[in-house]
Amino acid sequence: MGNCLFSSYETTTTTVKVVVHDGRMEEFSYPVKVSYLLQLYPACFICDSDEMGFDDVVTAVHEDEELRPGQLYFALPLSRLKRHLPPQEMAALAVVATSALAKCGSRRKQIVFLSSCDVNTKPGRKVAPEGTVGNNDVARKGRSKIGGRGMGKFTATLSSIPEQG
Repeated sequence: MGNCLFSSYETTTTTVKVVVHDGRMEEFSYPVKVSYLLQLYPACFICDSDEMGFDDVVTAVHEDEELRPGQLYFALPLSRLKRHLPPQEMAALAVVATSALAKCGSRRKQIVFLSSCDVNTKPGRKVAPEGTVGNNDVARKGRSKIGGRGMGKFTATLSSIPEQG
């Protein structure tokens, strides 16, 4: 399969978003350190969504770090720390995050799965330019985002795959 990343569309106030293991999402419009979240969720650790990849070990963000606005984080149970994250669990986390983002009215809903076959990319990193998925499967067309409104139009660019005999 590939890696999962959330592409973001800026809103007027950029917040830190933390999806808690029970499906709730906490948003912080002010600087917040991991240590503060660990006090709120003592049985959890905080991980950065960009650092998570299929079949990769889940690592915690250091307690002294300040979380970055516009970034999505997960508060996961300590039992998942330093464990491999199988594709099924990654997909389940993506569903929980998408649901939480939809409930809060966030515009950060698009999920992009990137192929793990690309040797030039680090797992879990944002590598697809805006408006593209994979090998230009989706092309951006129409007006660009003006004043934070609208996301433009998208059209599919389809091609055939020749069969190997």
